[in-house]
Amino acid sequence: MKILPIKNEAQYEEMLARVYELMDAQAGTPEADELELLSLLVDAYEESRFSIGDPDPIEYLKNVMEFQCLEQKDLATLLNSRSRASEVLNRQRPLTLAMVRQICSAWGVPAEPLIRAYALVSGQ
Repeated sequence: MKILPIKNEAQYEEMLARVYELMDAQAGTPEADELELLSLLVDAYEESRFSIGDPDPIEYLKNVMEFQCLEQKDLATLLNSRSRASEVLNRQRPLTLAMVRQICSAWGVPAEPLIRAYALVSGQ
């Protein structure tokens, strides 16, 4: 197979099919080398076309809460304030470093997604 850059969806599908064919290639064989090259091309194409941006901190927090079957009252308990939890989830108050530390420690999540900048909703 001639290896060329992937420029469209049809070429991507063709390369992906070939990658699947080569998945069991033995190390050190020409097929394994082809698999490695095609994987790099497929990865580069996917990164350029299907890249997922950094998560929004509040959406990330809401997803964590949903995944762990937690509710706003659980965040309120953690932050010692119902109003503070509501304001954070409604983007009226920014997450502070202390809040991030509490959340990460209690719920076992990484801090990085929570410390990104995000827009607040202005006063109503």
